[in-house]
Amino acid sequence: MGKYRKYVNLCVFLILVAMVYDVEYNPFDINPVTIETQTIVQSDSLYTEIEEKSKTFFEEPQNAYIDKVWKKTAGRNGLKVNVEKSYEKMKKSGVYDDSLLVYDQIPPEVTIKDLPASPIYRGHPEKQMVAFLINVSWGEEYIPEILRILKDNKVKATFFIEGKWAKENAEIVKMIDEQGHLIGNHAYNHPDMARLSDKENIEQIDQTNQILKAITGKRPKWFAPPSGSFNEAVVQAASDLDMETILWTVDTIDWKNPSVSVMINRIQEKIHPGATVLMHPTSSTANGLEELIKLIKDSGYKLGTIDLLLSEER
Repeated sequence: MGKYRKYVNLCVFLILVAMVYDVEYNPFDINPVTIETQTIVQSDSLYTEIEEKSKTFFEEPQNAYIDKVWKKTAGRNGLKVNVEKSYEKMKKSGVYDDSLLVYDQIPPEVTIKDLPASPIYRGHPEKQMVAFLINVSWGEEYIPEILRILKDNKVKATFFIEGKWAKENAEIVKMIDEQGHLIGNHAYNHPDMARLSDKENIEQIDQTNQILKAITGKRPKWFAPPSGSFNEAVVQAASDLDMETILWTVDTIDWKNPSVSVMINRIQEKIHPGATVLMHPTSSTANGLEELIKLIKDSGYKLGTIDLLLSEER
């Protein structure tokens, strides 16, 4: 046994020596190549410059809140420079360039969903975006032309559709949905909802949701009270159905059939960041929509649906 123990001890000793001097095996290796690369990058003057200047571009996220006048107001993501990605874009030229900075968005702690029931009139007041709200309970003859203009100009709108009208015009509702527009709820038969009971408010909204879902396969999340008539009970009824109540900040008053120039001038005077523009399928809107889109885009605004307008995204 003593003789064999001597050989065993020798083998163990040789194995230990091999492990100590084996450069291929090191249990404490933490990728020295990576460390070396990081050291080079972080000691690079360009990297340091980006890191220093990034502080001036930092913006805190803004929480959603309830304004005294404009009620529920969307929050806004903050901004933080991604130093590593910015460096990767600039290192080829080796020159600092603000236009090549890469940003990460920082979400706020409070969003619209976290707030109690309250109507929504606009997007964030600094968001360079505008949403078209098209309330539909009549005017089907103008919808194909409106859809054509929106498609040609690559604009998506939000159509708030009455339940009764949707039942009678299911193919048009499908057309609106298939072209990528957002569909909202405009009650069942255009009542003065501020005069209805709580039960009747729920029925008006829920019945329309069921009709629109049967046609499109999607349950609406946004509700526009007919004629803008609402009270706290109406807003609460929508909230109980997990929906937001949408109003507007800019009115085309197209139902009075103004001339295109009158309608355009009215919008030009009132348009603002986060604006919601109310319209209907009328001849005035069909005739003036192309010019209206150009006006808004030339003013520096993007156009999108109400869900994009109210998102925290920059």
